[in-house]
Amino acid sequence: MANLHQRIKAGFDPSHHDRDFHLFLVVGMFAGLAGGIYSTVFNNFLNDVYQLSSTARGVVEFPRELPGMLIVVILALLSFLGDVRAAAVGMLLAAVGGIGLGLLSPTFALMLVWMMMYSLGTHITMPLSPSIGMALSKPEEYGARLSRYSAYSLSATIVGYAIVWVGFRYLGMDYRASFLLVALFYVASAFMLTLMKPNRPGKKKVRLFFHRRYTLYYFLSIVNGARKQVFLTFAPWVLIQVFHLDPPVFAVLGVVVAFISIVTRKVVGRAIDGLGERVVLSFEAVFLVVLCFGYAFSEKVLPAAIAVGVIAACYVLDNATSAVDMARSTYVSRIAPTPAEVTPTLSAGLSLDHVVAMTIPIAGGLLWAAAGYQAVFLAAAVIGVLNFVLSMFMKSKAQLASLHEDA
Repeated sequence: MANLHQRIKAGFDPSHHDRDFHLFLVVGMFAGLAGGIYSTVFNNFLNDVYQLSSTARGVVEFPRELPGMLIVVILALLSFLGDVRAAAVGMLLAAVGGIGLGLLSPTFALMLVWMMMYSLGTHITMPLSPSIGMALSKPEEYGARLSRYSAYSLSATIVGYAIVWVGFRYLGMDYRASFLLVALFYVASAFMLTLMKPNRPGKKKVRLFFHRRYTLYYFLSIVNGARKQVFLTFAPWVLIQVFHLDPPVFAVLGVVVAFISIVTRKVVGRAIDGLGERVVLSFEAVFLVVLCFGYAFSEKVLPAAIAVGVIAACYVLDNATSAVDMARSTYVSRIAPTPAEVTPTLSAGLSLDHVVAMTIPIAGGLLWAAAGYQAVFLAAAVIGVLNFVLSMFMKSKAQLASLHEDA
């Protein structure tokens, strides 16, 4: 109750927040459409247009993730806007990046510029989305409300995947049209954010913020960033370079991911509220280690036709576990003594996440070139074990409840 009273004092108004939460669901739908299209075509775009090697693909992640490393500073500079308006700025920057990728990328160097602009926009929204969602929720509803937002976004992502599949198969759709659609949907998402009541940051709003209280969260962010970046960069690259899958196939895989994720996000949301973040994150760590072995050994022990199916299944299941990111966000909100610390703490964690996210793909690309892609995923398995160890140091649900009672 103490935490709820703090939120009421901070401006929580259920009658107003229900309206804004429904608008926020529409924001998630437009962003989901854009993200579904972008994630389906981007890796094939790099391969087909610029013919990158595995090493070069890893190097691309350095500029792509650079905005993520700087996000704690960027959000500090935007903090005078409040979370809602800052998120709208992020959506518009992503739209500009999409236009540049579609129309103004005749060279690889220019493509990197627009890719960074798109990345900056999406990274701005990453810590803001859960923060806005929790600001529009009661503490006991964090998991359920964030999972609902994710479900709406994923439902729209399915439509984005379908657009790619139909467009590339039957309508002569190309990468230019894909990125312009991405830009259009991000503009629509920004517009919906402007219809929400902006939160007014107080005069004492925390800006650049690192605190010993969140040390474990920072370490979890770093390790998660390393593991996640291996999967994000090299899982689709294996399917493209080794098994030659094209955008329509990735669209189908994306649809499967989205349908599974709609279910898993609801399950994860309930598990967060019912079992606590420590249980959820430790289970995720074990599960992802198993997936790493699937990536690493399938081609060696199975016929090629079966191996591609197993690796594609690992790709689907890996992406479907992204819902667990909610647990890291809700954990911060539960241990924070005031809601004002949530967004800057999440942005600090995101920046630390991306410090390693910028370098891991370069190392992974070199490791791939030297020892094969299997070695990359075995290294990711080691990171997964470390993730499990760290998750066991988190406060349990009972400890968190006691913390709130003491507050």
